Amino acid sequence: MDKIKLIVNPVAGNGNAEKVLPQVEEILTNIQVDYDVSLTKKPLHAVDLARESAEKGYTIVAAMGGDGTVNEVLNGLIQASQKGFKKTALAVIGAGRGNDFAFGAGIPLSLENDCKILKNGKRRTIDVGRVSVDGSEEYRYFGNGIGLGFDTVVGFEAAKMKHLSGFPAYLIAALKTLFFYYKPPFVKIKLDDREIEQPALMISVMNGQRMGGGFMMAPDGNPGDGFFDYCIVSYGKRLRLLALMLNFMKGTQKGKKEVSTGLTKKIEITALQGTLPAHADGETLCEEGKQLTADIIPSCLDVM
Repeated sequence: MDKIKLIVNPVAGNGNAEKVLPQVEEILTNIQVDYDVSLTKKPLHAVDLARESAEKGYTIVAAMGGDGTVNEVLNGLIQASQKGFKKTALAVIGAGRGNDFAFGAGIPLSLENDCKILKNGKRRTIDVGRVSVDGSEEYRYFGNGIGLGFDTVVGFEAAKMKHLSGFPAYLIAALKTLFFYYKPPFVKIKLDDREIEQPALMISVMNGQRMGGGFMMAPDGNPGDGFFDYCIVSYGKRLRLLALMLNFMKGTQKGKKEVSTGLTKKIEITALQGTLPAHADGETLCEEGKQLTADIIPSCLDVM
């Protein structure tokens, strides 16, 4: 029988996680799932809770919150795995803004189904990305993707919105950023098979498929294929970029003249002019970085 830890971020989704926790507990009790609950109390607390849970022999750690909570739990499980505790799987009970990791990993986006997976779900092994900023030897691990430039600034703006959440918040933040804020850096990008130098409004390096609750950065992304799907958007007139936003919402951006896509196992991005605001799974990596390096670790983590 699985030993299950539920890690809850009570402020996720503007307090939605705390609001629906009694409903989740009722579902788990009704389907006879034994579990323990821990609530996070500060940023990065879920990293410690997840690592400690794996070290204590929990076989499933369920992250209840948004993509930031999932990212923290994922990092804690990776840390535990590096210490030899490799039997713990990640599960997700989506209660945040975007729930993009769950979407890309094929995890159902409903509380009841998420709870049932804890009882009856099967394990699947996925790849995990690893990223460092400005030559640091400290790595952040990610399950869904990293973004540089435009979509990071959008995330900053969306986080300021207290009366909207999910995709509507990201959409309004994207429009605001497009028309009022962002000037792209000029970058050098090293991929597995080539180098690129160009202005880049946005660079997405995806293990999953979606960011911002509705922008399909990598519609064909597969978190188990051993590759990142990258998407690079050069600069253009605002109205043209507005049209491209609609393409990203539909996942039809491939082949547009401003868009470069492909597969790579490693990517290095250097700002030759300007700086790089960047995030991993929606969590801020840097606001003014100069270089970012990421590589993929195949078959690294079990998910439910």
